[in-house]
Amino acid sequence: MPVDLTMLVEDLKAETAELRHVLVPLDERGWKTPTPAPGWRVQEQVAHLAYFDEAATTAATDADQFQRELDEAVRDADGITERISRRSRTMQPVEVLAWFDSARRTMIETMLSLDPSARVPWYGPPMSVASSLTARIMETWAHGQDVFDALELVHPPSRALRQVSHLGVQTFTNSFVSHGLDVPDVSVFVDLTGPDGSVWTWGDPTSDERISGYALDFALVVTQRRHVDDTNLKIHGPVAAEWMSIAQAFAGPPGEGRSPTKP
Repeated sequence: MPVDLTMLVEDLKAETAELRHVLVPLDERGWKTPTPAPGWRVQEQVAHLAYFDEAATTAATDADQFQRELDEAVRDADGITERISRRSRTMQPVEVLAWFDSARRTMIETMLSLDPSARVPWYGPPMSVASSLTARIMETWAHGQDVFDALELVHPPSRALRQVSHLGVQTFTNSFVSHGLDVPDVSVFVDLTGPDGSVWTWGDPTSDERISGYALDFALVVTQRRHVDDTNLKIHGPVAAEWMSIAQAFAGPPGEGRSPTKP
C-alpha cells in the first residue's frame, strides 16, 4: 500500500504547531534560554530545524546541488552544526522564526508534489520521500523536546510519537553501524503503548529480545533525549539492552546522548 504523504504532513504540521505555540510568545531572553544540548540555546534548536528543512528540499529537487553543499559542509573544520549556529547568532529571533516558517512551508509543498517512493540523498544512506518526511517529524519532535525542557514545559503527546517510534525501530542497524559494531542477526520485538492507549508493535512477537513500555519513553531514548535508565521501558535480552544504550534515530556519527539523572 502506498504511503500517504498527506497523513505524514498532517502529523508534521501538528507537531510544528505545538512548537510554534511556545516559540511565538518568547521574548529575546526566552530565545536565548540554554537547552539540554550543550551550547545550544532555543534559537539554535530552531535554526537547526530550518537549515535541515532547506536541505531536505534541496535533496528532493536537486541531488547534485545537495551533494555539493554536503561536500562543502564536510570540508568545514567546525562541521555542519557549528555552521548553523554561526548563522543563527547573527539573526534576531523574529528572523529565525521566519526562516523556520518559510523553510518548512517550502519543504512541505515540495514533498507533497513528489512520488512517496522516490529516492532522495541524505547525510546517511539515500531514503524515500516518505522516509524523509518521517525524519523531519522526528527531528521536529526531538528538537522541540529540547525546547520544551529548556522552558520547563510539558511537551504535549501527539501522533508524531508513532512516526518517531517507527523511525527508531527502522534505524536499529544504523545505531550499531554508527558505533562501529557488528549488527546482531536477531529480531527485537518492540511493543509500545501510544498516548491514546493504542498498541504499536514491530518485529517478531516470539523473539526473546523484547522492549515494551510507553511510546514516549521509547521516543525519548531513540532520539537521545533521555537516558534509558530515566525511563520505564522494560527491556529483555542482551541485544535489546545494547540497542537501547546506543540507539539513535538520526543520521550521522554517534550522538553524545544524555547522562542518567536517576540515582
